[in-house]
Parts: sequence; structure tokens; C-alpha cells
Amino acid sequence: MSNRNKILIVDDEPDICEIVNIVLSDAGYEVSVLSNGAEVLEHVRQHSIDLIVLDIGLPDIDGLSLTRTLKERTDVSVVILSGRGETTEKIIGLEIGADDYMAKPFEPRELLARVRSVLRRKSTSVGASEEAQTNLLFEGWELDVLIRTLTSPSGEAISMSSGEFNLLKAFAVHPNRVLSRDQLLDYTHDLDTPAFDRSVDVQIARLRKKIEPDPQNPTFIKTVRNAGYIFAAKVEEA
Repeated sequence: MSNRNKILIVDDEPDICEIVNIVLSDAGYEVSVLSNGAEVLEHVRQHSIDLIVLDIGLPDIDGLSLTRTLKERTDVSVVILSGRGETTEKIIGLEIGADDYMAKPFEPRELLARVRSVLRRKSTSVGASEEAQTNLLFEGWELDVLIRTLTSPSGEAISMSSGEFNLLKAFAVHPNRVLSRDQLLDYTHDLDTPAFDRSVDVQIARLRKKIEPDPQNPTFIKTVRNAGYIFAAKVEEA
């Protein structure tokens, strides 16, 4: 049995399918192709697809509705590849659950890079959830991984966004280890955390205000120049 990621291309343009098939197959992925949307759900059930490169302008079905259904019923990742390049269309696609959105015409190498990034985030997310299934304690703070809450040493429940919680969890699961911005993006990416480097800095600034005695001179989340950040705390499982 192959351990390669399985990717499904769904597009009614043969030339596009051929280009995407070649670039993904050459990169080592196991690729299959459909020219319509009606067979997608059944194909995913039968072949355990990891990621779909989906044209939302299909002739037989609304690609956005199909994306929403896929995200509701399966754990497959979806990269939309569409002739609709308007910002509004991209926002709608991402809001209904797509993992990334590219407009046609596209650069095949960029598509490959985005596919790799989505699959890496998916793998990292699964790995992180498997690494920590219990409460994590540090310096009197308690991070409950299952119900996603943070309690201060004084017993106060700290309000956090999804992005802030994911970031703190990533740090607590990997204490005293330098994590680059790219690694932190992989650990924390979701729809509340835009996938660009600056978002990490913004989230860290917010997180420091919530857990550091002096956010301007942090003792937990320390900056490592030209490398990233390190969580300088002893973390224990409860």
C-alpha cells in the first residue's frame, strides 16, 4: 500500500488537469482526476483522498457548495483553483472552509508550494493534537487542551482567541525550543490566523499581554533574534 499523499484534481479543463497532474505527480503525489463535481464525494469515500485541487467553476455543480459539503462531511483539505480571482470570491472560498485559494492563470510551482504547505499544516495539526491530550501546567498557569481554556495562577479564566490558544499550545508542547515563524504558522494556522509571517508577531504581542507580568520584558515568550521565539518555561502534564 502506498504511503504517498493522495490528491484529487477536479477541473473540466483538460489542459489544466494535465499541467496540475504533471507537477503533482513529479513531486511524488498519487494523483487522480475528475472532470465534474458529481462524483467527488463518492471518490473521496472510496479512495481516502488527502487533498483536492478544485475548480469552483464546474459545469455540473456549484464548486463553493461542494467545498462546504466536503469540509462538513470529510477531513479532506481543499485548495480552490479558479478563474474567479476577485477578492470577494477568495474571501467567500476561505470562509466556507477552503484551505487555500489560487486564481487562474497560475504558476504551477506556486501551486505545488501551496499544496505542500496545506498538507504540512494538516500533518502538523494532527501531530500536535496527538502530542498533547492532557492539561499542561507552567508556572502556575493551566492550559486545558481538550476544552481549550487557560487558567491563571490566581484561578482566573483568561479569554483567548482561537489563534492565541493554538499559539500558546504550540509553545507549551515544545518548551525551551526555538520555533521559527514558519513553524509557528504550521502549528497554528486556521481561519482566525492569516497565513503570513506578520500574523505570528501580532498574535505573540497579544498573548504576551495576557500571560506576561511585564509584556515589554517577557519571561515566558522570548524573542530569539533572526531565528524565531522560544517558550522559556518548565511545562508539566497534569
